[in-house]
Amino acid sequence: MGGRTNKGTDTTCYKIVVRGELSEHFAPGFEGMDLKVESGRTVLVGEVVDQSHLHGLIYRIRDFGLELLSVEVLSESEEG
Repeated sequence: MGGRTNKGTDTTCYKIVVRGELSEHFAPGFEGMDLKVESGRTVLVGEVVDQSHLHGLIYRIRDFGLELLSVEVLSESEEG
């Protein structure tokens, strides 16, 4: 998956959406990601250093029993 790297680093900004409203209790499991609850979904946004890191986040979603809805690379304008 090609992605834009940020500001001279080797990271790419991702937006990951899961079904359900996660509490801050889950935040340590997604260290470095911002969690935002919206309309029955939780949106995780943050820098991912490589594919191994991305797969680790996806495995953690699975291990927590969460339903993965989407994964996308954010463009510079979407990062906020």
